[in-house]
Amino acid sequence: MTTTDSTDTPDTAGTTRKHTALPKARILIEALPWLTRHHGKTVVIKFGGNAMVDDELKAAFAQDVVFLHHAGLRPVVVHGGGPQISAQLDRMGLTSEFKAGLRVTTPEAMDVVRMVLAGQVQRELVGLLNEHGPLAVGLTGEDAHTMTATKHYAEIGGERVDIGRVGEITAIDTGAVQALLDDGRIPVISSVARSADDADAHGVFNVNADTAAAALAAALGAETLMVLTDVEGLYEDWPHSDEVISRLTASELEALLPDLASGMVPKMQGCLHAVRNGVTTARVIDGRVQHSILLEIFTDEGIGTMVVPDPAATDQKGLQP
Repeated sequence: MTTTDSTDTPDTAGTTRKHTALPKARILIEALPWLTRHHGKTVVIKFGGNAMVDDELKAAFAQDVVFLHHAGLRPVVVHGGGPQISAQLDRMGLTSEFKAGLRVTTPEAMDVVRMVLAGQVQRELVGLLNEHGPLAVGLTGEDAHTMTATKHYAEIGGERVDIGRVGEITAIDTGAVQALLDDGRIPVISSVARSADDADAHGVFNVNADTAAAALAAALGAETLMVLTDVEGLYEDWPHSDEVISRLTASELEALLPDLASGMVPKMQGCLHAVRNGVTTARVIDGRVQHSILLEIFTDEGIGTMVVPDPAATDQKGLQP
């Protein structure tokens, strides 16, 4: 008769636990090449769309950004606040109007923009990030002259149209942002800018957040610009098809710009500006998908649309998309 003491009995429970954990290990290993590639690189993320108003999406966004930070990347968040601004204007009896995809911003509306962006949206986002540690610091584009702008005019039907206190960025001072990054912080920046004209009575402009994020990404020499939006990416033949273009070059994007819907124009112009000014890739991703940032950066499949420099520009600058 053969006996078996307890030390020879297979640890069935332990084996099961190990097997259960294997998928998690595989996911981590899949991310390894991307962790290596992006370690120490700056990533500028434009926070917008439904991700700004859905509590679960906001929490998932904050987790993603903190994950990037702890994974060795240097995330910078730039945000607007379209839905919140429109809601506040409505409460105050002021009309929301858009032309060429940009908010018409009267001096009265500018006061609301400033208040909502810095006092509401930014504070909430900083709070969500700081639930995970003392990481996030809020700035506006006015602070430390981070963003300077002149008046921007919309072009509609070949005509120049005044849309109020809307700014076109003319200069970026990255000093404050770099200092925060070097101190291990996550800068969270509201898309308003100081006026380049010291005699300007109002002294501040509302800047489209897509445009602001692109300009900051270029000035920082970021590895990646990521723009969260409410669509899956850039559609190939909308509205006739919902096929998303997964990758295109700067020249290919430029050819498509005249036919894009007005709401997509600032986003795609921002991507074009970024990749033509030193940013390795620019990506438009679906902010309605939880953890879309991690899916885009750390998985083989990715989601959304990625814009890369033209091959000649890539070869010249030694960049690898």
